Amino acid sequence: MSRISRRGFLKGAAAGVAAPMVVPSSVFGAKAPSNRIHMGHIGVGGRGNGVMSGFLGLSDCQSVAVADCFASRRQRAVDRINGRYGGKGCKAYADFRELLASDEVDAVVIATPDHWHVPIAIEAAKRGKDMYVEKPLGLCLKWDFACRDAIERYGVLFQYGTQQRSSAHLRKACELVLNGRIGKVTKIEVHAPAGAGGGSTTPIPVPDDLDYDRWLGPAPVTPYTKDRCTASGTYHHYDNAIGFIAGWGAHPLDIAVWGWDLEAAVPVEVEGTGTIPTEGLYNSITHWNVRGRYANGVELEFKDGSDLTIFYGTKGRVQTGRAGGKFQTDPPTLKDSVIGPDEIHLPVSTHHGQNLLDAIKTRTQPVSHITDAVRSDTISHLGDIAIRTGRRIQYDPKAETIVGDDQAARMMDRPMRAPWRL
Repeated sequence: MSRISRRGFLKGAAAGVAAPMVVPSSVFGAKAPSNRIHMGHIGVGGRGNGVMSGFLGLSDCQSVAVADCFASRRQRAVDRINGRYGGKGCKAYADFRELLASDEVDAVVIATPDHWHVPIAIEAAKRGKDMYVEKPLGLCLKWDFACRDAIERYGVLFQYGTQQRSSAHLRKACELVLNGRIGKVTKIEVHAPAGAGGGSTTPIPVPDDLDYDRWLGPAPVTPYTKDRCTASGTYHHYDNAIGFIAGWGAHPLDIAVWGWDLEAAVPVEVEGTGTIPTEGLYNSITHWNVRGRYANGVELEFKDGSDLTIFYGTKGRVQTGRAGGKFQTDPPTLKDSVIGPDEIHLPVSTHHGQNLLDAIKTRTQPVSHITDAVRSDTISHLGDIAIRTGRRIQYDPKAETIVGDDQAARMMDRPMRAPWRL
């Protein structure tokens, strides 16, 4: 399903039909998904707790399990879930693999630090669990491709944590572009908030309630500091993430991918400049200006700033961001243009979590599927590689590899600390 022609899929959505996946019966394990889907939550820190809130408010699912490397976070999540349902049925796991092995869990939310997203998602796919995975996807392109392959191979459903696809104004903005209201697209401009430097490098004792070795997992062993396992420590340390160029960039880049009807919406050429801190714990790119070119000559500019995606065309412009007030058009009347019944309509979702639950019950594709997750993540990774090498990167979207630069091509993969592997 995820390899289907985007135009074919969107035309199906215009007819009010979501193209069903062909799913082997083994995917359902011991029991098929019912009207009440049992959710497991892997990673229940700040972001994980926030995503869990969205599912706790839905009547057709029940959270039944949590896993986290912090014992205190596990207990806090269990207490909250049991309070929500008025019982003591939620189970806590220190090891996510034990949660995934449970027949009581139908689907999982993966909201760990970035370096764990792909390894856990692949294991979840092998276990036949549908999933909601927070953005960004992986630490490198090869991990992204491996994740997509596992989702397809095991026939599970994947919802990416790019919640803007469940916002009406962003869907309308993309439909205007897809239906030619601005003419032929000539340039796409994307802005995302800058990253951060700093962070303490002074080693301190690991908290008693944290299994730090498990938290590191496939990442290299580094000393624990007061900022190491915080949100900033995970967002901006290169062992665990590539920074806001992906961690926040995933949102506006996803709109760039969603609103442009190309089978491979990935540039063939990327270059860029950026700032990488040389002091402190945080060592991912903080500021960047990435420039790219697509196979048909359309230009891409991706830089730090606000949260914004702008489509430029021969007949006008559409500008949009996650905040509703950022939806603007040129000419202004374009914003009110009606998308006809026979035109391209994107899938309608008003709640990102509910959209996944509906997809699970009907075995249809969620609004933020794995193919576009990989496409938007690819742009972030190519930008990161171009900045770190200081060279123009040539990319073959069909072969999904960097060509003519062996060093840059090697940066498409990362080693994993034993015994972890994809």
